[in-house]
Amino acid sequence: MITEQRTTSRAIGSRRLPLAPRIGSRVAPLLPGLALTVAGVVLAVLLNRIVPAVGTLTGAILLGVAAANAGVIRPAVLAGTRFAAKQVLRAGVVLLGLQLAVSDVLGLGAPMLGAVVVVTVATFLGTRWLGARMGVPSGQALLIATGSAVCGAAAIAAMNSVSDSDEEDVATGIGLVTICGTLAIVLLPLLRVPLGLDPRTFGAWAGASVHEVSQVVATAATVPGALSAAVVVKLTRVALLAPLLAGVGVARRRAGTAVAGARRPPIVPLFVVGFLAMVAVRSTGLLPSAPLDAIKTIDTWLLAAAMFGLGTGVHLGSLRRTGLRALALGFASWLLIGVLAYAGVLIAL
Repeated sequence: MITEQRTTSRAIGSRRLPLAPRIGSRVAPLLPGLALTVAGVVLAVLLNRIVPAVGTLTGAILLGVAAANAGVIRPAVLAGTRFAAKQVLRAGVVLLGLQLAVSDVLGLGAPMLGAVVVVTVATFLGTRWLGARMGVPSGQALLIATGSAVCGAAAIAAMNSVSDSDEEDVATGIGLVTICGTLAIVLLPLLRVPLGLDPRTFGAWAGASVHEVSQVVATAATVPGALSAAVVVKLTRVALLAPLLAGVGVARRRAGTAVAGARRPPIVPLFVVGFLAMVAVRSTGLLPSAPLDAIKTIDTWLLAAAMFGLGTGVHLGSLRRTGLRALALGFASWLLIGVLAYAGVLIAL
C-alpha cells in the first residue's frame, strides 16, 4: 500500500514538474544564436550611426552574410538565428502597423491613394511576369517582386514566411532591393529638376518608388518640403503588404488542396492580422508620441534581428547559379516602379 502511494506521488509529481524543464529545454538551444543576433544588431546600429547611408536593416543582413561566409556560424547558433529570422520577424511586422494611421492614408486623397495601389500591384505583377520571361525561379521572382513593390527587406522576409522560399532566394532579393534603393538615394534628387518636380510631388515619387522606408527618408530629406509626403506615401505602400500576403496565402491554400494530406497555409497569417490590429490601434489617436517613438525604435531592432538571422543562412557561393538573371530582374523591377510611380504622381497630383 505504501509502495503504491509513493508510486502514485511520483507519478503526480512527474506530471506537475515537467512544465519548467520543457520551457527551459526549448529556450536553452536558442540562447547562443540569439546572443550572436543581439551582437549583430548592436553592430548594425553602430554602423548606421557611423555611415548613415547604410540603414540598420541593411547593415544587419550584411553582417549576417559576412558572419556566415567567414565561418562564424556554427551548428550551435543555428536554432537561435533561425528563430530570429522567422518568429522575431513576425513580431517586427506586427509592430510596424503602429507607424501608420488610417487618417494618414485617407489624407492622400483618392487620386493619390489609387495611384499608390495601382503602382504597387502593377510592379508586383509586372515583376513576376518579367521573372518568368527571364528564367528566374518562381520563388525568387516572388520575393524580388514583393520587395520592389512594397517595402524592401521587411516585405521580402514577411513574404518568405508565407511562401517558404530558400534562404538564398531571400538573401538575393534583399541584396537587390538594397542596391537599387541605395542608388535611388543618389539618383532621384539629381532627376528632380530635369523632371520638373516640386518638393511635394518629388516626395510622393520617392515614397511611391524607393524600396526601404529608411531609403525613402534619406532620399526625400535632400529636398526641403518633400519628406512628409514621401513618408505617408511610403507607409501606405507598407500597409498593402497585408492584403498582398493574404492573397498569396489564399493562392497557396488553393494550390495545396490538390495534394492529399498536405498542410494548407492559413488564409490570412496571424501576424498579418496583428499588423492590421496595430494600424487600428494607431488610428484611434490614443497613443502618445513618446511611446510610439520608443516602439518604433524597438521595432527597428526586431527587424534588424530578423535581417541578421536571414543573413546567417546565406552562402555566397550558392548565389552564383542564378545571380545574373536575378540581378537583371532586380534592376528591371526598379526601373518599372520608378517609371510607373512617376506617371502615377503626375496624374494624381
